[in-house]
Amino acid sequence: MRMLLINPYVLVFFGGGAGSLLRYSAGRLIPATLTGSPFPTAILVVNIVASFVLGAVAGLIMSRLASEETRLLIGVGFCGGLSTFSSFSYDTVILMQNGRIGAALLNIGLNVILCLVASIGGLWLGQKL
Repeated sequence: MRMLLINPYVLVFFGGGAGSLLRYSAGRLIPATLTGSPFPTAILVVNIVASFVLGAVAGLIMSRLASEETRLLIGVGFCGGLSTFSSFSYDTVILMQNGRIGAALLNIGLNVILCLVASIGGLWLGQKL
């Protein structure tokens, strides 16, 4: 096993910071409405993107095209900072508290299904490169 050239905590720190900044930016740039009613669109988008990127990184690692540094910087740090299960959960609870059970169920379904599809697609792509 080769030694990492950069401290793993530094890699996770910078990757997490970049992912968190992108998540914040998405929340500011992506409209919070879908079909005219409040829906946590930005969180859905960042969760799908992070799932795809993490799948791609895993595929690249399996194909031996990515290093441990890549896994820590992008897989652990960036994807960990970008995706947010806690925000997804909070948004779902708020939808339910506001009586929007259908939107809450849609949020759960879209996050689970689309993130799984994105992970599969990213993994497939990472292994094909």
